[in-house]
Amino acid sequence: MREKLRVAAYAVCVRDGQILLARSPDDDGIPEWVLPGGGMEHGEDPYDTVRRELMEETGYRIEVTGLLGIDSYRRHFAAEGPLRLPTDHHSVRIVYTGEITGGELRNEIGGSTDMAAWQDLDAVPALRHVPLVDVALRLWRERPAAGRFAEELS
Repeated sequence: MREKLRVAAYAVCVRDGQILLARSPDDDGIPEWVLPGGGMEHGEDPYDTVRRELMEETGYRIEVTGLLGIDSYRRHFAAEGPLRLPTDHHSVRIVYTGEITGGELRNEIGGSTDMAAWQDLDAVPALRHVPLVDVALRLWRERPAAGRFAEELS
């Protein structure tokens, strides 16, 4: 089995009761809402990653205002096609808070997302979204001192 590690950085940007989200197609091409952010490039600092990714996906510049936590997620993928191996995929996701400091909201062109928008916090549960959005909002609301939830520390 092939092992793959992906480290990514994301930002929770909340203002006036709304959260900034981006929209990305899932594996079946169906749009779902995601946190702005994404994968680190080799040699890149996660702080720089989240600022770059947020600018690419939303058009905004941000100031990183805090570290909410780190989420670790593993998933196994079956072999696909004649040359693919089964994969043990491990994602390490660094979640920051951010404040908009400039730029203008716009949609990404030719990237992994097709739309960016402010969504009411109360509306998020009804949106089609990735689980990381729920994890990040819980981190934002609860601010666990260890950057992880108590049930994950045992």
